[in-house]
Amino acid sequence: MLAVKVLPKGQITLPKEVRQKLHIQVGDTLLMDADGEKAVIRKGKTIFDFKGVLPSMGMTIDEIREKGIAGGVGADE
Repeated sequence: MLAVKVLPKGQITLPKEVRQKLHIQVGDTLLMDADGEKAVIRKGKTIFDFKGVLPSMGMTIDEIREKGIAGGVGADE
């Protein structure tokens, strides 16, 4: 297990070993949650990760945002 320090603004630096194992690149979106005493971090998807799928769906990025298809936000409404 690797140790990281929390900086004054709540920031942490992900160790290189973790970035490599998870294939984390500059600009990637990460999802973080608390699970009991653990912090869970995983790679997240943004609407831009669906590039190339959109033409087959026949929808623009704005239409997908409005419907909440990517990421499930508002999908149940």
